[in-house]
Amino acid sequence: MQNIKSIILLILGVFGSTFLKAESLKDSTNVFANFNFKTATEDFGLVENQKTSAEFFDFDDCDVCGCGSSGGSMGYGTIGDGNFVGVRYITQQYRSRDGIYNNSPWIDENFNTMQAWARIPVSQKIKLNVIVPYHFHNRQFVDETSQRINGLGDISILGFYQLISPKLDGFLPEQQTKFKHNIEVGVGVKLPTGEYDRANNEGSVNPSFQVGTGSWDVLLASNYSVSHKNWGLGVLANYTIKTENEQEYHFGDQFNYGVNLFRTFNTMNAKTFTPVSISPVLGISGEVFGENESYGVVVQDTKGNVLFSRIGVESTYGKISGGVNLMLPLSQDLNGGVVEAKMRLGIHLNFVL
Repeated sequence: MQNIKSIILLILGVFGSTFLKAESLKDSTNVFANFNFKTATEDFGLVENQKTSAEFFDFDDCDVCGCGSSGGSMGYGTIGDGNFVGVRYITQQYRSRDGIYNNSPWIDENFNTMQAWARIPVSQKIKLNVIVPYHFHNRQFVDETSQRINGLGDISILGFYQLISPKLDGFLPEQQTKFKHNIEVGVGVKLPTGEYDRANNEGSVNPSFQVGTGSWDVLLASNYSVSHKNWGLGVLANYTIKTENEQEYHFGDQFNYGVNLFRTFNTMNAKTFTPVSISPVLGISGEVFGENESYGVVVQDTKGNVLFSRIGVESTYGKISGGVNLMLPLSQDLNGGVVEAKMRLGIHLNFVL
């Protein structure tokens, strides 16, 4: 808990200093920093189109307790870069009852994931999201024994189509006063590349202590964003249709939703003229899980829901971007109350394409 408190204080400190001290550039191009469109000069090939904050908060997708590939509602993208390749580390902490009785002891479970992830443009309207995770999980029992599993997780591939793109509402920068809207819809698949082992479920009510679900799953996603000058708001909703794996275990379908607010501050390195941005983030994320099935029979106490708060900060320096996001539960009812989420923390480092 002391480490978690230190992280919270650090992020809050960044928030405070950013909002109180950071200043946006006052040059003629600053107003374009938060919208995804081309200026008039770009149509003549004079200026390269920048991918900025209009493409933010792509959808979330994760099995409870971390065996899903996208990492605990941390999402498929970031707020500051549209297209990228990079790495992301996610840690999730849970506890679950080691038994079926009310007085059964609690065990601590830690889910850790290192991801290679990317958002790659296929065309002006279509983008491809890919996540390749490697999981290394552990849990500590009351008798001081422990269990560790690790390996390649389930790879996710998803394509987004941009239904509505932000457009100019005036020719000059000072005329950009209207809100900019962006709507994306996506469909994809989660591959059964991660190992699922029924033996990992023995002695615990938590069936998600796995590196994979062992199933082919369909991903459906939608993402709406609105921005005005340096402020942005994202609303997302998605649904995961899960199938039965070869060991006849079927994880329940999953619904995710979220709302995130950010403010981007832009500046420039005076010596190198490299653009720099800092974006504090506040939001909430919710997850709703259906019941699991084993050999076609419903597994009791496997459905649930959880609502997280989200606080973080992301920054870019030229083509390099990074960020940290902390999620803490506001309310939860997981697996009939015998599984409890404690925290999630994500750290990423990307190269902007």
